[in-house]
Amino acid sequence: MKLTDNTILITGGSSGIGLAILKSFYQLGNKIIIVARDIDKLKEVQIQFPEIAIFQCDLTNQTDIDGLIVFIEQNYSNLNMLFNNAAIQYNYDFLTEQNIVNKIDYEVSANLTSTIKLCGLLLPVLLKNENSAIVNVSSGLAISPKKSAPVYCASKAAIHNFTKAFRYQMEGINLKVFEILPPIVETPMTEGRGKNKISPEELVNEFMNDFKKNKEESYIGKSKLLKFINRILPKISDRILKNG
Repeated sequence: MKLTDNTILITGGSSGIGLAILKSFYQLGNKIIIVARDIDKLKEVQIQFPEIAIFQCDLTNQTDIDGLIVFIEQNYSNLNMLFNNAAIQYNYDFLTEQNIVNKIDYEVSANLTSTIKLCGLLLPVLLKNENSAIVNVSSGLAISPKKSAPVYCASKAAIHNFTKAFRYQMEGINLKVFEILPPIVETPMTEGRGKNKISPEELVNEFMNDFKKNKEESYIGKSKLLKFINRILPKISDRILKNG
């Protein structure tokens, strides 16, 4: 893929992996639009990177998604890359969680449904432009889940399979479909969770090398090892991840 002169939309772009993606592509001279729920965080990022565009959007809200699509169609009809990065992870036990329905609905909507919707709704714009790509961020937990976040793991496994099937549909069309499968990364979402995290910048540096080579699935860091173990010893893979 060509890494310069693109127009790129990044969801969850105000922090963590999304912000690291923004930094890398910004330095290469691309036009970038970032989306997040918190307008104050968006404005803070725009101060640091004044040439970007920002759009406040809760991707679990269909009205907000509709507004984002109109914004892109009217202002960035040359959009050629979409990074579906926004996600939320709730850790809870089905036996004790009191707010279970709301958490399930929000997590599935934020992590899965919104990604699928954006792939479909922005496809007409992306197909009009050259060097077009969709990049979906799933997780190493799509391979083997951990018991503390069953809905998050299920949503990321679904993203993994959706991305594969969607890629099949795009064969022979002017659009490439990629997936990033990270290990645990040091982000606001993972604060206080897990050990031996990699930085968002480390993740993005590794991804960029894969992206340049058109590598469709980018297993990052320990996710590569997890993929290998799962292929030959799936029970060991599950045991490693079970307790997070």
